[in-house]
Amino acid sequence: MKWIQLSVHTTTMGAEVISGLLMEIGACGTEIVDRYDVLSADKRDGMWDMIDEHVLQNMPEEVIVKAYFEADGNEAEKTSLAREKVQTLRGESLGFDLGSLKTETETVQDEDWKDNWKKWYKPMRIGSCIIVKPTWETYEAKPDDLVLEMDPGMAFGTGTHETTSMCIRMLEKYVRSHCKCIDVGCGSGILALAAAKLGAESCIAIDLDELAVKVADENIRNNHLEDRVRAVQGDLLEQCEENADVIVANIIADVICYLCKPVSTKLEKDGVFIMSGIIREKEADVLNALERAGYVVCDRLTEGEWVCLAARVKE
Repeated sequence: MKWIQLSVHTTTMGAEVISGLLMEIGACGTEIVDRYDVLSADKRDGMWDMIDEHVLQNMPEEVIVKAYFEADGNEAEKTSLAREKVQTLRGESLGFDLGSLKTETETVQDEDWKDNWKKWYKPMRIGSCIIVKPTWETYEAKPDDLVLEMDPGMAFGTGTHETTSMCIRMLEKYVRSHCKCIDVGCGSGILALAAAKLGAESCIAIDLDELAVKVADENIRNNHLEDRVRAVQGDLLEQCEENADVIVANIIADVICYLCKPVSTKLEKDGVFIMSGIIREKEADVLNALERAGYVVCDRLTEGEWVCLAARVKE
């Protein structure tokens, strides 16, 4: 079967926005090729040693988001709409550079795109002990390694993004044995799975997207964590009745601001709210929302243009 591949040239910070937009207007899958995911690896954690230099050398200088549309006779209309929607972003005030937004199209065969993205995804160390390993790769674990078997699917995170890696580093610090966790906007489920590997007794992975829940559920089974992690479909915390010791949300700053109050009602005493997906320009907004909701910030990490915060409700 033939597919139309639409490539959009953008930036690291623009990639998620572009990918989400293209999925919303009908793309069957997206792929983000970003050499910064490799170059920003934390060498102190040993992550650099797992990187294939040949892969790095062959990655493009620009960030490219590739979207795939079925060649069903309406592909010209679909790709025209996609280009139009992408160009409208030029007038949006997002607080960061979207790059050139140059677009290109080509026809590809089914087998070409479904697995091509996998060649960029290799085992990597995040934090001191979490190893994120693609299900199709091999890795010889060290004694203290906690290995996550991950198949992120075509539209969900692999753990390479700064926002995800910072959340995992925060989870390493705040997850305790027998604690309960909630991952809001779980995507592939990587944060809920990391929390379980770190000793959490139970984890709920929530996402509004039905496909995200399906991917997360598959990853739960791949890691044999069905007894401690469950994926559920829901709009943020609206359908969640449970409380938790750790609640993590790797979303966007505006949604985090909205979540501050609901999360405060779901945290157990001395519980921690870990939040990322915050660009530096939006950090003040998040801090103000936390203050209004009665939190005190207890931790902060930064990578590139991104910020990750941990906060507790004031007693």
